[in-house]
Amino acid sequence: MKTLLITTAALAFGASVALADSHGAGKPGAHFVENWDLDGDGQVTLAEAEEKRADIFYMFDQDENDTLDSAEYDRFDETRKADMDANAGGHGAGHMKTVGAGLQRGFNDVDGDGAVSKAEFVERTADWFATIDTTGDGAISTDDFGRK
Repeated sequence: MKTLLITTAALAFGASVALADSHGAGKPGAHFVENWDLDGDGQVTLAEAEEKRADIFYMFDQDENDTLDSAEYDRFDETRKADMDANAGGHGAGHMKTVGAGLQRGFNDVDGDGAVSKAEFVERTADWFATIDTTGDGAISTDDFGRK
């Protein structure tokens, strides 16, 4: 079941590109907003980010023990990198580097034990959100990613 969810997640990431193309293709951050804006209003709130991160955690926690072990986090990293390389120009440039940094194991492994619990992953959402919300308005939109 979890393998199906991961495959579905990867397909959903790709499908969101078509949506992004019809709602602001070429805008920095458009792919991120399309994936994380759960109510479709053009911005991502902290509540949406918390919900999305919990959903992502569930997709990659294959043994459903509320912890991403090394292999599970490796799969998460690989899937995220493939999505970003294919759809958003990668995590290495511009503000997407900040987005990517907040999803990395080192950022989320609060206790440094090499595994990331669901509590750790969700707990880090507010700090991650604050680094992305460059306008400081409490919501993430393409405006937070620079010039449109």
